[in-house]
Amino acid sequence: MKFQEYLDHLQGKTVAVIGIGVSNRPLIELLLHHGVAVTACDRQERSALGEYGDRLERMGCRLQLGAEYLKGLDQDVVFRTPGMRPDVPELTSAAAHGSRLSSEMEAFFEVCPCPIFAVTGSDGKTTTTTIIAELLKAAGKTVHLGGNIGHPLLAETGEMTGRDLAVLELSSFQLMTMTRSPHVAVMTNLSPNHLDVHKDYAEYISAKENIFTHQSPQDIAVFNADNEETLRLSRTAPGRVRLFSRKKEVEDGAFLRGDAVIVRGGGAERQIMTTHDIKLPGVHNIENYLAAVCVVDGIVPDETICAFARSFGGVEHRIELVRTLRGVRYYNDSIASSPSRTIAGLRSFPEKVILIAGGKDKGISYASLGPEVNEHVKLLLLCGATAGVIRNAVEQADNYTGLEIRDVADYHQALAVAQDRAREGDVVLLSPASTSFDRFKNFMERGEAFKKIVNQLR
Repeated sequence: MKFQEYLDHLQGKTVAVIGIGVSNRPLIELLLHHGVAVTACDRQERSALGEYGDRLERMGCRLQLGAEYLKGLDQDVVFRTPGMRPDVPELTSAAAHGSRLSSEMEAFFEVCPCPIFAVTGSDGKTTTTTIIAELLKAAGKTVHLGGNIGHPLLAETGEMTGRDLAVLELSSFQLMTMTRSPHVAVMTNLSPNHLDVHKDYAEYISAKENIFTHQSPQDIAVFNADNEETLRLSRTAPGRVRLFSRKKEVEDGAFLRGDAVIVRGGGAERQIMTTHDIKLPGVHNIENYLAAVCVVDGIVPDETICAFARSFGGVEHRIELVRTLRGVRYYNDSIASSPSRTIAGLRSFPEKVILIAGGKDKGISYASLGPEVNEHVKLLLLCGATAGVIRNAVEQADNYTGLEIRDVADYHQALAVAQDRAREGDVVLLSPASTSFDRFKNFMERGEAFKKIVNQLR
């Protein structure tokens, strides 16, 4: 369906949009501009919306706010916010009475006029998505970056052409109810995550599978051959499968041979670059490049890939060097909201680090983190709801030999202790292994708070 046809289809219908956050505001305004009757629902009270609430009402939007913001949903179409489960009772009731449940991303897949490249996984999504988008731009393509990164794209669809490319990062929440898949899908890895929202690990995996299960035989799916779960899923993909691996050679995809990055396909192979060309630290970033190479192979010249890898310094809040003070480097890895992500961060440094960790518990096991902390950390500073479970994981690990662990009230105290104990050449790393929602709105706010304190150190 074309974009204008989609908007015309909504004429005369009632629409509810759940959530008035950043991801849904362009959608709300788009619908209002086209004369659609919109009810915007949000848990916030009216006072919290301020001037923006006034603006929506002037545009003809009906607001349904506060504790009962989901009450009585009966609109023809209901757009849920990405973080809301589709089976909450109010949505189930609305669907039973004839409402069509959708989301901004599902609508975008329905009307996008250009090829869609999309990335999901437990770790590495944002960096891999960014690398793919930037490489395509460097090759002269017009790229629209969105999904769980950048900004919502539905409102911009009318400006896109069939020659453009859309590059998306997709979360498990966005994928749960997807009935379409991108033309090129990437699954970076899988490990238990977001079990505070998903019923279990099986449901989490099932949501992720939607990135490739609706592909055609002409589409491409890229999987991590070093991850047992993604390798298993690769055998069920309906289109062409490309694999990437640091540990073994693959027949179709990208892999390491020593320090050489090799791409292979159609019975031929060639070297793109070496790992020394990759500016980003850590073996997980080598994996991110291997995945990206599988996607852009044949679209982006090899020399462009190599030149980009030598200059790209990474994405904010992802092992981001904040500053060096008296020979001590302070890194912000606030994106690390799971043990596997923190483990990847710890493995990025050859030296033992001073680690600041802890946050909200999302119902996953921290057992795998304990041995890694004992191996890579010289001082562990813990705060937040998961401080106790992280401590237990470290102390119960077989390689625990008395690592010093201190509980701190907040990042101010954590950095005061870290600065006092750090010596020239040391690394202080914020890598929480937990979500931010115990104290912050999101990982970005958490990372900004950390950086502000670091930059105030004297």
